[in-house]
Amino acid sequence: MPTLQQLSIIIPFAPDDMAWKGLLQDLTDLPDSAEIILVAASEKTKQDAQDFVHTDNVKIISAIMGRGFQMNAGAKAARNPCLWFLHADSRLDANCLKAVDAFDYTKNRLGYFGLRFRNDGPRSMGINTFGAWFRSRLLKIPFGDQGFIISKSCFEMLGRYSEDLKSGEDHAFIWAARKKGVSLKPLDARIETSARKYAQHGWGKTTRMHLRETWKQARRFSREGTNS
Repeated sequence: MPTLQQLSIIIPFAPDDMAWKGLLQDLTDLPDSAEIILVAASEKTKQDAQDFVHTDNVKIISAIMGRGFQMNAGAKAARNPCLWFLHADSRLDANCLKAVDAFDYTKNRLGYFGLRFRNDGPRSMGINTFGAWFRSRLLKIPFGDQGFIISKSCFEMLGRYSEDLKSGEDHAFIWAARKKGVSLKPLDARIETSARKYAQHGWGKTTRMHLRETWKQARRFSREGTNS
C-alpha cells in the first residue's frame, strides 16, 4: 500500500505560532486515510487553533511545551504505522508528497529531506543551505527541520525523542538511530524553512552558535549512543 495512505503527520507548535496554517495548505492532497496531528503547547493554544481547522483529517491535541514532549505525544496519538515529523514553519516543495509515497517505511530506515531557507534572512543563507547538505549527506547528521519520516515501530524501538534535553532532541535521536543500525535515507525533495532568526540575531553570530552546539552535541551523543 502506498505510504501516503499509511501516514500520520505530526506538527508541534508553540503559543502564538500560526505558521502551521501555511504548511496545511501544502498537505491538502493527502488521501483520506492519512492524518495530521497538530500538537499544541498548552490546552489554551489547542483551543485557539481549533478555530482555524475545519477538515476531518486534522486532529489537535495538547502536550507539555517542548518539542520532545510534543512530538512524542503526537506519535502516541497516531493511528497510522508511518510517522512524518514536520516543524510548524516548514513548507513543502512540489515533490515532497511524491517522495513520501515512494518511501518504504517497512524497512529499518529513517528518511529525511533536503533543506533550503526562505528569503526572509540574510543573503549568506546559501552557505547554510550547503552546510545542511554537507552535514546531512556526508556527516550523516540530518536535523529535525529536514522532516524525519520513520515507521512507528522503529520510532518506539529507538526510544522516542528525549524529553530531558532543552535542545537537540532531533540530533540525539539521529545518533540513537545510527547506533541501532537504522539507515538514513535522503529523499529526492526539499523542505523550506524560515531564516528569520539569522536576520534577527545576525548571520555570523547565529551560524557560529549552531556550529558550536552541533559539535558539542555530536561529541556527547556519539559517546552516549542513546537519545537520553
